Amino acid sequence: MSLREGDPAEIGGYPLEARLGSGGMGTVFLGRTSSGRPVAIKLIHRQFAEDDEFRTRFRQEVAAARRVSGAFTAAVVDAAPEADQPWMATTYIEGRTLAEHCATEGPLSGAELRRLAIGMAEALRDIHRVGVVHRDLKPSNVVLSPEGPRVIDFGISRAVDQETLTMTGRVIGTPPFMSPEQLQAPRAVGPRSDVFSMGTLLVYAATGRGPFDADSPYITAYQVVHDEPSLDAVPAALRAVVEPCLDKEPGGRPSADELLVLLRDLPVDLGGAEANAVGAGRTRDMITQHHSATPDTPAPVTPAQTDPAPVTPSPATPPPVTPAPTALPAPDAESAGSAADARTPVGRRPRGRWRPVLAAAIAVAAIGGGVAALSGGRLGGGDGGGDKGASVTASGVPLPNGFKPWRTTVRGGQDLPDELRCVARGDALYCGGGGVVATRVRAGDGSRVWTVKSPGVPAHGMYMVGATDDTVLGYRVAAQDDPQSPPEEVVALDARSGRELWSAPSGAQSQAVTGRTRDALVTGSAVVSVDGSNSRFEARDAHSGEVRWTTPFPAGTQCAPVPAGARLFAMCATDAEADAPEVLHPVLYPLDRTSGTLGAPVAVDGPAVPMGVADGKLVLLREPVEEAAPSVGYDGVVRVDPTTRKVTYSRLARTYRGTPGMVDGTLYVSGQTGRVRALDPATGREKWSRQTEVEGASGPVAGTGALYFSSATGRVVALSPRDGTVLWSTGPRADGFTGEQGASPRVTVAGRALVVAAAKNTLFAFDAQRPPKTG
Repeated sequence: MSLREGDPAEIGGYPLEARLGSGGMGTVFLGRTSSGRPVAIKLIHRQFAEDDEFRTRFRQEVAAARRVSGAFTAAVVDAAPEADQPWMATTYIEGRTLAEHCATEGPLSGAELRRLAIGMAEALRDIHRVGVVHRDLKPSNVVLSPEGPRVIDFGISRAVDQETLTMTGRVIGTPPFMSPEQLQAPRAVGPRSDVFSMGTLLVYAATGRGPFDADSPYITAYQVVHDEPSLDAVPAALRAVVEPCLDKEPGGRPSADELLVLLRDLPVDLGGAEANAVGAGRTRDMITQHHSATPDTPAPVTPAQTDPAPVTPSPATPPPVTPAPTALPAPDAESAGSAADARTPVGRRPRGRWRPVLAAAIAVAAIGGGVAALSGGRLGGGDGGGDKGASVTASGVPLPNGFKPWRTTVRGGQDLPDELRCVARGDALYCGGGGVVATRVRAGDGSRVWTVKSPGVPAHGMYMVGATDDTVLGYRVAAQDDPQSPPEEVVALDARSGRELWSAPSGAQSQAVTGRTRDALVTGSAVVSVDGSNSRFEARDAHSGEVRWTTPFPAGTQCAPVPAGARLFAMCATDAEADAPEVLHPVLYPLDRTSGTLGAPVAVDGPAVPMGVADGKLVLLREPVEEAAPSVGYDGVVRVDPTTRKVTYSRLARTYRGTPGMVDGTLYVSGQTGRVRALDPATGREKWSRQTEVEGASGPVAGTGALYFSSATGRVVALSPRDGTVLWSTGPRADGFTGEQGASPRVTVAGRALVVAAAKNTLFAFDAQRPPKTG
């Protein structure tokens, strides 16, 4: 929908492209970040800006949306709840709402319906685990994106630990999808109110009608509170799951964790209302086998291939004997993350009348016949650590001296969260970025030895330069009111004491040339950087600061250093292209680490981002050259042989969007919704694809037998390099932006310990053999 006369041209510095829709409280626009990523910006109508009650509710919406970090919600990018006309920007999710889909194409069925149900349960689990109640789940607040359903609009949500905002004289919610307690006692609304709403939403998705629909909203509200739901048209297998969700009493409903167990046991082929649930389709074990298969070539995306719920293998199921419903143990919230253990009673038991129905649903799913369990690590990322077989590091790898799990926050010179990155050397951990030039932390217990702060505000993604055995190097940015200091410096610190050894002005144009903010790097015992005038490379002894060599940039160009294993390259662009939105014709020069001599130039069709080395060749990911590209991504692989100067291009089967990384000769792209794909840099072929719960992850970082990916929320997932099997995953540890793209890896391996950098300058560490449990 085009912008209308009177619509703003930009909001909060984000240029607007289109109007996505308008409701009673505000209008949603499509905007762009400076890097070209689309965002959805909700602008509150002016008449509500002066309403203190409404403004308070909008603040709650922003706070609630920030707390949620699941793979099936829209992450907050930016917000200004105190602005004259408040607004909030979230990640833009492509796709129609469930309401739009049902209106144009009718109800969902089969695998598509199952995928929606599981994705919604995943979303509710993540929302509730961070203490938020959505309170307005309805078809127009669920977007059917290509990678799974996404829950949007936390406009009337609240934190469980907050008082409910009293909206005098107003019914807050949508009656056909509200719970009885929302209509009767709003202050009693808790997480299981969302479960009720999800039950009504699944009935709507399966039939096109809500279970309490009536001609009048007043009659609908009465039926929600007093009448039994109309479920005759719901497929029988789904009906057994939905019915307990619609219990009039919150205590009689399953939790989101318990609901997820039920849904994962649904057959893939959900039949129509007349289908016999007992014989409907295959069990979860066969679904697991389907998702574990690694295709030889990328295939078109289908609902079966994009099922957003990671699936866990279950033990072999013996030929069933038809049981009485109450004879089977009911799963509980603590076992919900591992469907393999769904039939083992642990801890609390479900309460209320839904328990027999739950048992019946599990019995139904079991009657499909026994399937042998898969060997290897756990599939599925629902549960954290503690699983037998979850160990992914060699038992002989030691922990740091005196290690115990720890957590700390490192304050910098500016309030710049989410910029720390670390390197480990023995039992010492050196971290820096944002407002921290560098800090030394003991890897064993997280205690800090020293910290050096930066007074100014650096470019996003400007992390610590690196470390040698005796020196730590970071960036220092001058404060805005300090015109005497260089705008940006590389600073060398003594590793033992944190004492400043030397500093030198540094340039800052690498982002424009290479797509990465990396204006200096450590190579051996030297640090190579761009000088303050952006005209030459300088190599200095890392500890003494003595200049070893200088090399001017080729005339009329701007350059940045690019590491390539033991080699070093200069990546350059003309002044005009460096100032343009894209560098279409970058040139690579081998750069001798000892003398600084530039080798013969190698031209590359860009734009391209350097990734690493495979088979002795520098590998770059090529970005699409499209004036109206929908979002940032990668559609090709470039390989440069530094010896022969031969350049080879491989077209990817699709445009991959997300955060790229490379380790051990394989490329990885982790998407905003948590899907990780492994790509062969020689052919561009997709090796495997795996859905995880870690949305907006960066990585990979290699451990012993595992790859680690982590997001700003502190979620970590361990994947098998061979086929992407999820070995384990953890829950969130900090409030952070989950939709970030292009961030550098957050995990540092320190022996057997993993150190994770999360939002708000949070660092925490745990034993890779004993990852923290989810929840």
